[in-house]
Amino acid sequence: MDLISRRGLLAGGLALIAAPARSAEPAGRRLGFAVFRNGAKVGEHHMVFSGEVGSPVVTTQVEMAVKLGPIVAYRYRHQAVERWTGGRFASLETITDANGRAQKVSARRGAGGVAIETARSRIVAPSDASPLTHWNSAAFAGPLFNPQEGKMLKVTATRIGARQWAVRGEAEIDDLYDEAGVWSGLKGKLKDGSTMEYRRL
Repeated sequence: MDLISRRGLLAGGLALIAAPARSAEPAGRRLGFAVFRNGAKVGEHHMVFSGEVGSPVVTTQVEMAVKLGPIVAYRYRHQAVERWTGGRFASLETITDANGRAQKVSARRGAGGVAIETARSRIVAPSDASPLTHWNSAAFAGPLFNPQEGKMLKVTATRIGARQWAVRGEAEIDDLYDEAGVWSGLKGKLKDGSTMEYRRL
């Protein structure tokens, strides 16, 4: 049950760009969020930025668990390594365990577009496509794909003021950014009607 579908706990767990843009990397090169579902904390989402500024390698680790009393009803783990070159999305590798359902996605931008492969499919997305990983607001100018499932997303992104982007369509997400353009939070609605919120640690 993610922000994109009921099969994961968040949209990609879990940088979208049409042309090179200014860096939105955090000063300390780390981001951490506590994740809440219907007001109850269910896990954490951490990102580490390495490599050169403007050409980072972004490593993501997400772990969540939804409990019904003392029993874990749903468990979600997501790992990703995202690479950028000169401010442009270059590649992504993800491994996801959504309540026992394993998924792997590999995406790489080449001369003919972004090749996105899963165990079941291979598609070639437009060359300006990027994964919906939220941290780089400049990326909302291009097509987006789901980093967990490797599918193109039917969404539109609209800027609201200076610090918020609203993603609507098959997802309902509001991404928030601070004065420096660094991702600072997220609010979204899941398809089962529940709400999800990211609060920066």
